[in-house]
Amino acid sequence: MSAGGVQVGDRFPSFTLPDQDGKPFVLDEALGKGAVVLFFYPKDDTTGCTQEVCSFRDASADFVSAGAVVAGISSDGTASHRQFANKHGLGYPLLSDAGGKLRKQVGVPRAMFGLVEGRVTYVLDRAGIVRHSFDSMIGATKHVREALTTVRTLGAGA
Repeated sequence: MSAGGVQVGDRFPSFTLPDQDGKPFVLDEALGKGAVVLFFYPKDDTTGCTQEVCSFRDASADFVSAGAVVAGISSDGTASHRQFANKHGLGYPLLSDAGGKLRKQVGVPRAMFGLVEGRVTYVLDRAGIVRHSFDSMIGATKHVREALTTVRTLGAGA
């Protein structure tokens, strides 16, 4: 991992975070199922974040058929995630990164003069190597297209 955070070609650090139901999401277990798409987003129930999570929801079948596991990550707590996931019918985990520890560890930048947590998506192959990352605050729905294109190039054996 470089000084600027996790880059393409780096191994993403192992982690365990609680999902919206309080169940532990263990990265290494998810990698055993195939490619993993991790998208960091600023906050539950805000306009851009709602667009992003719903775009991932709408593409869920495409990610499953491409052999990928999707998880969203923000600093919001599990209760906020549970309400957000239920409200929008999300079929994938939202992980609670209390205090933004993982976000800081991997180097997700802050946006808007440091006032807002950034929006970055990472696509990991089965070995946990970052094969693509995409950083855009305003292109919330583009994160899905970028991730899906990468997952498809990795193939089912990713």
